[in-house]
Amino acid sequence: MWFNMQEEYVELFISARPASSKNEIVGIFNDTLKIKVKAPAVEGAANKELVKFISKQFKVPKSEILFISGETSKRKCIRLPRTEQLEAWIEEMQK
Repeated sequence: MWFNMQEEYVELFISARPASSKNEIVGIFNDTLKIKVKAPAVEGAANKELVKFISKQFKVPKSEILFISGETSKRKCIRLPRTEQLEAWIEEMQK
């Protein structure tokens, strides 16, 4: 499963693709949410861009997005607050 929904938060399992032409959610592949980010994987730039993108996408403060694992790898697990918008998006992605 590409996500883990708890009472107060959601964990997303992400496959990040740095140095892409634009920031975008590509889809779900092998139980992982594939996200492209423009920034290169140099000195944490791609992670910062990923957090910024997710923050805008789901209208969640950047300070509330936490890396649970994979900060230095392409496969990551991040935790963000559970919101109605995020729940609706996850439901839509599962169709």
